Amino acid sequence: MRLLLASIGVLFLSVVAAATRQPTPPARFDFEVREDFFAGFAGNAERLARAMKRCDEALAQNPNHPEALVWHGSGLFFQAGTAFRSGDTANGMALWNKSLSEMARAVELAPDSPGVRIPRGAVLLEGSRYLPDRAQIEQLVRIAVGDYEHTLQIQQPYFARLSDHAKGELLFGLADGWARLGDQEKAGTYFKRLTSDAASSGRVSYANAWLSGAPPASPGRCTGCH
Repeated sequence: MRLLLASIGVLFLSVVAAATRQPTPPARFDFEVREDFFAGFAGNAERLARAMKRCDEALAQNPNHPEALVWHGSGLFFQAGTAFRSGDTANGMALWNKSLSEMARAVELAPDSPGVRIPRGAVLLEGSRYLPDRAQIEQLVRIAVGDYEHTLQIQQPYFARLSDHAKGELLFGLADGWARLGDQEKAGTYFKRLTSDAASSGRVSYANAWLSGAPPASPGRCTGCH
């Protein structure tokens, strides 16, 4: 179980690190908390608590801080999963509802910020893989795909200048998300674009396998960050 949680955390943080990058990014809140969340999602409770505390401090100064809200919400989402797995259903549901509410509020406040859209999309795409309810899975994946689609639109003016890794992670999320929603045509379009626009991405082998009709059982993990 610890390895599963670590895998989710590593992939989530890797996707966020890659896909929110811009050619000349301004100072970003995620730089303050990202490494602690990374360690926290990998099982370090102390560093997760430190990351959540930093978000709490930012939100105390500005309750409408979009980045602090989305990161705090992602932490609550992780904590909800931990609570459910321990059998604490009541606490898990409370954390679950609050996490989704905080992330939704962040997107409401900053709908055009990749630094908000990508963290929510990434955590929902990955977290939804481990849910038992198909309707709930579809609901979360649709939200996540919407976040990624909007991010791609926002990044279009400079998308070509992003690293292949950054492009590959975003395109992979879209392709995999649409495939999970049953839209094989859209999935194929994004997998093809991944192979041409992000040829050195670590996701290309999976994309080629999917396009050949023989995708691996698992989408694998992000192959690097920066």
